[in-house]
Amino acid sequence: MEPSSDVPGSTPESAAPPIPAGFRAELDSTRYTKVGKDWAGGVAAQYGVAPRLRVGRSKWFNLLWLVPLGFLLLLAAVAVAKGIRGLPGVQSFLHRYPGMSELPSNTPVGFPGWLGWQHFLNLFFMVFIIRSGITILADHPRLYWTRHSTPGRDWFRIQKPIPTDPLYTAKQDSITLPGGVGLPGRRHSIGLARWWHLGIDVLWLANGIIFFVLLFTTGQWMRLVPLHWDVIPNAISVAIQYLSLNWPTESGWSNYNSLQLIAYFITVFLAAPLALLSGLGMSPALSTRFRRISSVFNIQFARSVHFLVLCWFLLFIIVHVALVITTGALRNFNHMYAAANSESWTGFWVFAASMVVVIVGWVAATPFTYRHPRVVQKVGFALIGPAQRLFEHLDARPGQYTEKDISPYFWHNGNYPDTPDYQQLAAAGFADYRLVVNGLVHHRVELTLEQLRALEHHEQITQHFCIQGWSGVAKWGGVSMQTILELVKPTPEARWVVFYSFALGPEGGLYYDVQPIEQMSYHLTMLAYDMNDDPVTFGHGAPLRLRNETELGFKMVKWIKGIEFVADFSDIGGGLGGYNNDHEFFGYRQSI
Repeated sequence: MEPSSDVPGSTPESAAPPIPAGFRAELDSTRYTKVGKDWAGGVAAQYGVAPRLRVGRSKWFNLLWLVPLGFLLLLAAVAVAKGIRGLPGVQSFLHRYPGMSELPSNTPVGFPGWLGWQHFLNLFFMVFIIRSGITILADHPRLYWTRHSTPGRDWFRIQKPIPTDPLYTAKQDSITLPGGVGLPGRRHSIGLARWWHLGIDVLWLANGIIFFVLLFTTGQWMRLVPLHWDVIPNAISVAIQYLSLNWPTESGWSNYNSLQLIAYFITVFLAAPLALLSGLGMSPALSTRFRRISSVFNIQFARSVHFLVLCWFLLFIIVHVALVITTGALRNFNHMYAAANSESWTGFWVFAASMVVVIVGWVAATPFTYRHPRVVQKVGFALIGPAQRLFEHLDARPGQYTEKDISPYFWHNGNYPDTPDYQQLAAAGFADYRLVVNGLVHHRVELTLEQLRALEHHEQITQHFCIQGWSGVAKWGGVSMQTILELVKPTPEARWVVFYSFALGPEGGLYYDVQPIEQMSYHLTMLAYDMNDDPVTFGHGAPLRLRNETELGFKMVKWIKGIEFVADFSDIGGGLGGYNNDHEFFGYRQSI
């Protein structure tokens, strides 16, 4: 549509009055630098429940019962193993399969120094990744297998059943974690948790890449990859020996027993890559772009797999540490921390020093985050920002979903608008609503809903990705942002687009968000006034909301009252590109 002065609601550039302070004057311009008691509107602590696993349609199993049940099963397994160990057939089996597969003659012996450093860095990074990951899970403490995050269809939860309030929000469902467990742990501190999680992920991946390169260039891979099928009976033999309390001879310096070999292989070659792939599977930009993969490997499936990988890592760490200590601690510490096959105390003292570093990092991480959240935000963005910027350029087209894919439930979220001006507009059915579009444009406009509906209609059925972890598919109807661009014709100086909401943020001031102007021409960026063929409801953003499927849900402003095209956003609100960025330390680029 070619803009002109006779377009309804349009003001030509030559006749346009100066841009008033308007919406900017209604923003909170406070520069927040600490997490205090009133942070995020003083959201109260709310604790969840013990982990529950769904059994059947309506029964839930408290996973804490696995502790006594697991102990009883272990006692039973020990009794069985000790009972069968002396049987002739078992003795013959143990003699034939003593517990280790034969390695090639050129397999390196011992542990090189670089492996010790890799081991320590992996442990150090995993501490922060696991703690922040648990905090992210606590922001939507439920897991699903399908992309529809429907209440009552979760398979795992650490929160009570969802109440019947039709306007119950995902933020209300979040829970608190103890500061020493979560990172940072406070309720709805997902913005900071994500900087820790994604930022340290980058370092962990870099460490992993170096590990894989050295592993295959030095031949150490032969010690971690099963090369013969006899690894299976040998692993069974090792299990019988462990459970019968007559443990196999340890020779980790030259060759792992088969049970160790399988565990290491799963951890290094299956679990670690799966952690990366399932993490990427939760990216809105990648999922929207690579439709064939995301149609099967949807966000909730990816999120559940990500959680199960975490469970594997935790189980591996517990068993690994227990066996290191109980199968010759000094020798094992020397293997990894001193690159020596001896029983001296050198490896122990290096291990002890490394544990001091880990413990100091563990204890200091949460209070440091609360005192210096901007440092966490800046460092996190410096680490993960390049990937987020890359993914933002992945445009996608509609067509992945059809009406049969629409979710039966679509979560509500955000602070609902309750200002007098919004209530007055809603009471009149938004007959007097005007969408104000101004800033660095040739034609400023004020459009009624009727005028918006008269513009070229745009529809898309897409999946919503909330930063908290829930998702849902809906059909959106409205006007493409490309049509708005053609209508108002931004000036060359315009680089960012600011969306202002009728809703206030938790700490006061209008909710707003800034988006790069290039994304406004993407096929799946639009202003929606319809949802599933009906007008957008109050809870989902009436009368108008943004859809930008490259980004996470918090950036899709609801209850839109105005749009402004700007060259820079440093003087808008807190200057960081959005209300959640200013107040809760999110990021203005959130394609992952």
